[in-house]
This record gives sequence, C-alpha cells and structure tokens, in this order.
Amino acid sequence: MELRHDPENHRYLAEIDGETVGTAVYHLRNGRHIFVHTEVGQGHEGEGVGSDLARYALDDVRAVGGTVVPVCPFIASWVKRHPEYQDLVDQELLDRINGVRSSS
Repeated sequence: MELRHDPENHRYLAEIDGETVGTAVYHLRNGRHIFVHTEVGQGHEGEGVGSDLARYALDDVRAVGGTVVPVCPFIASWVKRHPEYQDLVDQELLDRINGVRSSS
C-alpha cells in the first residue's frame, strides 16, 4: 500500500496497485487541518487502511508544524485511541465546533 498527500485536492490517499482504496479529506484554515471525512473502499475495510491513513496524515501534519481539528468521526476516534497524537488537536476550536462550553 502506498500512502501519499494530495495537497491540491486537500486529501490524503491510500493506494494499492494504483487504485485509491482510502481517502482522508481535510480543509486547511490558518495552519489547521480540519479533517471532515475518511473513507475506505468496499473490500478493504478491516485491513488497517483507515488506521494507516490516519497515522500517515497526522504524522505529516506534525512534520509541517500544523494542528488538527478532527471533525470526521473516524479521525476523532482514532486520535482518542492514540493519545500520542492528542497534542496535535486544537481542542479549543474543536470544542467550539461541537458546542462545548468552557468551564471558566
């Protein structure tokens, strides 16, 4: 499987034999990668494609000094299961998007 960034189309791709089998789509705003959708093609679910794609995308964001806002349920749950990536999350913005009020 090949993993790559397609910045022109704001997405990360997982490909097998030249066929796209997974996509993680984001919007870029002020250095924040707002992940909005992740999809793994039929026939490739349960093969770790989504997890590999999430790890690759988040490692890439870390390498460029960005932050993430995991609006996509898959990316959000993946980050929760991998606390070593929690430092990438702009939690304040995510809370505002989700309507969470601060306790201060």
